[in-house]
Amino acid sequence: MRPSVLGFALRPSASPLVSRISLLSRPSHRSRRCLSHQATATPAPATAQPARPISQLLKWKPQEKVDDVVVNGYVRSVRGMKAWRFVSLGDGSSLDPLQAVVESGLAEGLTVGAAVRLTGSWVASPGAAQSHELQVREVKVLGPSDAKTFPIQKKYQTPEYLRTIPHLRPRTPLNALLLRLRSEAVTSLTQFFAHQSFVQTHPPIITSSDCEGAGEVFTLNPASEAAEHPGKENADPQNSFFRSKKYLTVSTQLHLEALAQSVGNVWTLSPVFRAEQSDTSRHLSEFYMLEAEMSFVDDMGSVMDLAENMLRQLSTDLYLSDTVKSLLLRTPHFGQDLSPADEVARRWEGLMQPNWPRITYTEAIELLKQHEDKFEHKPVWGAGLQSEHEKFIASTVGKDRPVFVTNYPRDIKAFYMRPTQGSGSEDSSRVTVDCFDLLVPELCEIAGGSMREHQLEPLLDIMTRQGIIKSPSETASEDDSGNGLQWYADLRRWGCPPHGGFGLGFDRLLSYLSGVQTVRDIVSFPRWYGRCDC
Repeated sequence: MRPSVLGFALRPSASPLVSRISLLSRPSHRSRRCLSHQATATPAPATAQPARPISQLLKWKPQEKVDDVVVNGYVRSVRGMKAWRFVSLGDGSSLDPLQAVVESGLAEGLTVGAAVRLTGSWVASPGAAQSHELQVREVKVLGPSDAKTFPIQKKYQTPEYLRTIPHLRPRTPLNALLLRLRSEAVTSLTQFFAHQSFVQTHPPIITSSDCEGAGEVFTLNPASEAAEHPGKENADPQNSFFRSKKYLTVSTQLHLEALAQSVGNVWTLSPVFRAEQSDTSRHLSEFYMLEAEMSFVDDMGSVMDLAENMLRQLSTDLYLSDTVKSLLLRTPHFGQDLSPADEVARRWEGLMQPNWPRITYTEAIELLKQHEDKFEHKPVWGAGLQSEHEKFIASTVGKDRPVFVTNYPRDIKAFYMRPTQGSGSEDSSRVTVDCFDLLVPELCEIAGGSMREHQLEPLLDIMTRQGIIKSPSETASEDDSGNGLQWYADLRRWGCPPHGGFGLGFDRLLSYLSGVQTVRDIVSFPRWYGRCDC
């Protein structure tokens, strides 16, 4: 077994002799007799303690019995005996359930899936699976459940099946854990940016333009307009709701640039939408992007430093949390659809390492050409890096650490990126831009950023050459000016400082850190091409 950074070994359990089946082991005759004497149907006294999360109760190991303990949760399983019911209870706060021992006469309605409130005594357990158990004296079924029709059962259920019931899938222990990981990650990121004096902002979801220029956007129309023009788009945008075409945003970057001219460094965590007809494990139609924009910076190294420090701080903050410990120390039968626990641990440790490698696109191509017999797609300068190329670079250059690949050719990147100073001086076809992609082992790209072109004339020139705005010699109606991006050019007219930023696929990052094999299983209600179930 490989020891982790924490100094403990990654193993199924503390002892190979301890099985989770013992969670339902029968308590001693003496403890049952004692419980029988205590169990009554009388209501809990007014001094009953507030309900505690199960995760806290499982850590609580008092030497003496504690009465009037209240716990809320959902029944995961019930094991019946003649006089007793052994109830496995979960509330989403812990992978491990709480064992509650209930006298048969009080167990009516304790079925799988039921929402219940149990009150009783927290006592040392004679079983080996957990140190304490709840000896119940009062049962309240707050939400009944028909166990025969409840879709989530104790047996193994495939990720594909669980995706068909996204409204119930979060109640499985693994998906509850992933929700907690997401929440803790958001908290850590919020604290990081606050300490860096960044202002959190809320850019719009409805936009006038396609930020990336790829055309893979969702067009927005009211349902009433679709009813009036079935099977076709409104031929005259002037008659539409917004008097022109509008879209769901694919990136908040352009609006962040405007906000950064007001308050300085800004960031957001926002949903974005892409109409890619891709059916892969890496693509969704709706997902979350973390985007940050820095003002008054002229060096792309500062932007990469921010991204690196952010991810290192995030991984350091969460590595010691109970949620991450549960991921790394899980038993073999749990999370069998995840990447191996030791591999996931290496990912966390890689993010915590200092000094992530940085190589240029040109250096990456030269490296790939030395091993081009390994690739289906031959590496060529001027073409984008394929997934197989990125995986090779991440594993060869970065080992377990992420890798920055910088200065891609201008022709394969977005219009707003600033050209690299001095590039193309000898060959105009080899102009590069100040940008980067951040690659991680196995998953490949999780973030990308650039310096933005902050001077008006160069920006107008590239926007005109790419057909984004009209040339001065052309006339355009007001509603067609700049394809909705004239305002973006205007930002350069009045006091635009050098600036840059990056965007990070938040769901991809969580997928990488959790070992989830497809991004569809890290999102509670995934939407992708052909699927939007609820």
